[in-house]
Amino acid sequence: MKITAILAILAVLVLAVAPAFGQDVPVSLLSNGDFQAATRDAAWPDDWPKVEGATWEKEDGRAFLRLSSPTPGQMVLLYRQVTLPLPAPAAVELRLRVRYTDIKPGEKPWFDGRVISHFKDEAGEIVKPEPGAPNFRGSSKGWVDQSSIIRVPAGARVFEIMPCLFQAASGTLDFAKCEVLAAGADKLPKPPPIVPSVTLPLTLDAKRLPAEIHTAGNQLLSADGKPVWLQGLCVDSLQWSVAGEHIQQSIPVAIEQWKANVLRLPVTEQSWFGRGKGQKDGGLAYRKVVDAAVEAAASRGTWIAIDLHRFGAPMPRHVEFWKDVATRYQNHPAVLFEVFNEAHGISWQTWRDGGSLRDPANRGAAKGEADGDDGEQCVGMQAMLNAIRQAGAHNVVIVGGLDWGYDLSGLTKGFALEERAGGHGILYSSHIYPWKKDWPNKVLAAAAKFPIFVGEVGCPGDWKGFEFIPPSARPKDLPAWAADVLGMIQKNKLHWTGFSFHPKTGPMVISDWSYTPTPYWGTFVKEALSGKQFELKEMR
Repeated sequence: MKITAILAILAVLVLAVAPAFGQDVPVSLLSNGDFQAATRDAAWPDDWPKVEGATWEKEDGRAFLRLSSPTPGQMVLLYRQVTLPLPAPAAVELRLRVRYTDIKPGEKPWFDGRVISHFKDEAGEIVKPEPGAPNFRGSSKGWVDQSSIIRVPAGARVFEIMPCLFQAASGTLDFAKCEVLAAGADKLPKPPPIVPSVTLPLTLDAKRLPAEIHTAGNQLLSADGKPVWLQGLCVDSLQWSVAGEHIQQSIPVAIEQWKANVLRLPVTEQSWFGRGKGQKDGGLAYRKVVDAAVEAAASRGTWIAIDLHRFGAPMPRHVEFWKDVATRYQNHPAVLFEVFNEAHGISWQTWRDGGSLRDPANRGAAKGEADGDDGEQCVGMQAMLNAIRQAGAHNVVIVGGLDWGYDLSGLTKGFALEERAGGHGILYSSHIYPWKKDWPNKVLAAAAKFPIFVGEVGCPGDWKGFEFIPPSARPKDLPAWAADVLGMIQKNKLHWTGFSFHPKTGPMVISDWSYTPTPYWGTFVKEALSGKQFELKEMR
């Protein structure tokens, strides 16, 4: 055979087994992700920690790791850490090959088999958002391959990954593959296209609508100058459910039976734009639920505050949200805009004007914001107010303070927002719970100058479910606290909505969908809305 023919055959063979020129072979950033290498210990795979409950098994000539709890509820966790390349990839791909048998959840719904992961920055701080955790329950039909693409947040330098049986009641979880690969932005799932809102026409008879309102000094007034006192309820569920739970049923009950003249409706920008799980319509169905709630309240002469129910620091995506919401409900007399639920972990300067969340003064915000990621720059409350006004909406705007929405002390220190000409003014919001101290300085000092809306106020019946509150911050007599907080609100004519008009969101105003008042809080709220006056016996 001629040498040229031999070379041609060899070239064909090389092309058959080699990747195309310029195409990289995917390499896992996580070493020994197939558990086959055991060069240091013949009985254990390289680079994987040896922990109680984990065994290295072989089947059909292939090795895998098996996790099984020695006792029900015991954690079995394998910790690995990956340093991300520089520049960091837009995403990472997590590839798993798993098999699971008889995994039963433990005491909590999330106590099962799962792969937990975190991103951390150079300082070792967790960078939000946290990735979703692939989880496993019951039994699989043999080996299952899974792949997920995870966005790498700005500032991330390390990716932690923890395959585990997370305090499951029973079961085994086998891993034949656990690989982490760099991925480009083109691999990230594409959100559905946004369908921008248009201004909704007012179809209701003007006589059925509540009065248009505006602020003047520390008061809220109707167009003819009469004082308005907003008192009502927080109607929850749209912050976690794209369809809502009993909203159309709850609104007439809240207004007609409980005598609320204002409702607070928590929502999220993720669901509004159709980016939530299962949404494929760009958020149109979700917005129609909000539309229906607005109409149900407005047709009964009641105001409704649309609350962007987020935590930590306002971000660019929240400005995007308010531009659209303000366009949709601009100048609707029944609608108020509550720009951000509970800010915390940032300075007053950043609260108002925005700033870098990498600044040490603002580091606490990132730890509380778990939803979405669009950089490290907080936009500040002023930017969201400006976005609403630029959209042509003069609706009253509600702006919460710091310390998870409680602290308004910065308003008396020069950090109040600047209202634009034509705007109907700002209500500043505080969230008051039994563990929040110093009403005079944190709330009432601001109330002397600005109108205040207590957007959340609630009292639990006991401390079950609120174990995170240290004993030193817990009032001993909760019924006395409930009477005092309502007495303080009434004495100072603070606007308020009782939290929560949902039987599973504590502290609960109602105990069931028959709207039975909870004895520890709902009874107080219903009496206050019906006109009963409570005496303030102890300033907290």
